[in-house]
Amino acid sequence: MTETYIPPNFRDTVPAMRAAHEEILRLLAEHDIVAPPFPDLRGLGRAEGIAAARAYPIQGVLKYHGMADWTWRTAFLPSVSVNNDAAYTLTLVAFRADLAADQVTINGQRAQGRALERVRHSLDVVRRLAGIRSGARVLSRNVVRASRTGKGLGTSASASAALATAALAAAFGAEAVRNTRLLSTTARLLAGSGGRSAVGGVSLWLSYPGIPHEESFSVRLDTRGQLADLRLITVPIDSRIRLQTEAAHQEAPHSPFFKCWMANRLAELRECIAAVQAGDWRTVAQLAELDSIQLHGVTMSASRENKIFAWEPENIRLFRMCNALRADGVPVYFSTDTGPTVVFFTHRDYEEQVVARIAAELPAAEIIRGGLGGPAELVEVAEAQAQLGAE
Repeated sequence: MTETYIPPNFRDTVPAMRAAHEEILRLLAEHDIVAPPFPDLRGLGRAEGIAAARAYPIQGVLKYHGMADWTWRTAFLPSVSVNNDAAYTLTLVAFRADLAADQVTINGQRAQGRALERVRHSLDVVRRLAGIRSGARVLSRNVVRASRTGKGLGTSASASAALATAALAAAFGAEAVRNTRLLSTTARLLAGSGGRSAVGGVSLWLSYPGIPHEESFSVRLDTRGQLADLRLITVPIDSRIRLQTEAAHQEAPHSPFFKCWMANRLAELRECIAAVQAGDWRTVAQLAELDSIQLHGVTMSASRENKIFAWEPENIRLFRMCNALRADGVPVYFSTDTGPTVVFFTHRDYEEQVVARIAAELPAAEIIRGGLGGPAELVEVAEAQAQLGAE
């Protein structure tokens, strides 16, 4: 097992969080949700290979903030999200033995600095598993069903999942990505939520300070299509402060509320897992709305000097709109992650009413109708090259 770092001021949380982890595994096993063992890949890697993959962004239900280990990107607490088909990331990875350095192009621009470093880290882990030194050519693009992405749509997660899926398939073949433990732990390395994006639907990422890399995996909870009637209505909103997610991750663990947030997670997960298994979309949505407020409360209270206010004025109008709609008998709940973009959870029977009300509240807003996105999937290389090859 690969050990991960425990921040000194969080060592006191480890026994309780580890015990919670074991209970979560027992709860999952009761519903026949069990991840496969981490595979032995020795001797199976190949120096030359190419593959492409598509993955969907996530929207948090029970969120996370902060990294216990920044190298292995393990979180302080487990988290749940839904894949949102409002967008997707398409990524092609080609390992070539004659390539001296990685070449990474993201949305038509050559990656540099921190963006390149994060991609390279994920590729390096795959290379070590495969026993190869080949450079990689990576082409990646986010495709959003709107004119803009906004901030907080979760495309870093889809980018991470698509990269991991394509890289593993290029290095080991398509069979490797069928192991969801291998796939989700690898997809976690660029962006933590990438592990959840990789497995699709409503997904749970297991994590706590010091968890071994191989044990910090993700599983899909809606294994029987229990939330097929859930509708996700996305309103992309730009961050006027140009919020950076990593900055929020660095600040959040300093909040005086952070450890309370961690301690409450097991009870929330019990309720969330039971709700998904029962097809109770409303409880899942209620949890997403409440935890959106808690996430931002933690973020805003982390510094005495430079507080991060991630919401924009439009958010308050939309949040109050949800209260008004519920008072009128329309069940709809909001969710925001690190940024102002809003995703509304509702049942398909109320979709038209919710969309009409959003349009009346914010006439200039773009509205993306959608539902649950599936897991990361391999795409024919020729198809991907047709979309990405000109880059």
